[in-house]
Amino acid sequence: MPQRPAAPQHPAAPHPAGAPHPGAPQHPGTPQHPAAGPQHPAAPQHPGTPQRPGGPQYPSSAPPRADLTGHVPLPPVSAPLAPPAEHGAGTGTATLAVLLIGPAGAGKTTVARHWAQRRRVPTAHISLDDVREWVCSGFADPQSGWNEHSEAQYRLARRTCGFAARNFLANGISCIVDDAVFPDRPVVGLGGWKRHVGPGLLPVVLLPGLEVVLERNAERSGNRRLSDEEVAAIHGRMAGWYGSGLPIIDNSTYDVETTARVLDDVLARAIASPPTW
Repeated sequence: MPQRPAAPQHPAAPHPAGAPHPGAPQHPGTPQHPAAGPQHPAAPQHPGTPQRPGGPQYPSSAPPRADLTGHVPLPPVSAPLAPPAEHGAGTGTATLAVLLIGPAGAGKTTVARHWAQRRRVPTAHISLDDVREWVCSGFADPQSGWNEHSEAQYRLARRTCGFAARNFLANGISCIVDDAVFPDRPVVGLGGWKRHVGPGLLPVVLLPGLEVVLERNAERSGNRRLSDEEVAAIHGRMAGWYGSGLPIIDNSTYDVETTARVLDDVLARAIASPPTW
């Protein structure tokens, strides 16, 4: 039987890149991607977690607290901290906010730090002079003259100290702030401290004799050292605290240890009978 001639062969039409192969099952709306390596099953999705394209997905964190003082949950203190030496009951474990007032050279910063270190409960020390000097470039030194710039930086430092004190207190940590507060200058007076820290603030004045203040000031350096005339003027204005009702400690003959112990006793009495100011 005669054989039919084979049908002529036509060269295959070029297959455009990316076009579906004829005869392959097509899924509407599904883009075709070339395989790239082994495929892994998708990770399980957690309900309620918004998915974002690209990268692993993590559950969103809880919103931060809106406390004005930035409350931080601290671990409880299992037992009172034991000081190096016991000085009687004193302020005990009370949570306090203390303002230690005094002229330059009174030793208030040293005494405040020593008192804070020896308490039986967590206690912070905040020095206004240290906070003022956080401003490096553009620092308005009051020794160069009290003007609108030095006053503005003082107010800013006091607000910063007040916020820090409230933050410590909100977390159960006592604090002591030291500052040269004048009885006759409202701008650097007690009103601002009471407003920024709170009505429970306990002010105490540290006021040794002029000769002691001059001697201690002579040991200072940098912008912490004042002229003898300035020291005398500040000391004279601080005498206005006598008769104010605030407790005053004359530490002319006391060392730091003794002054800190006297301060603790004075504060213990102030807790029982807060001064009116």
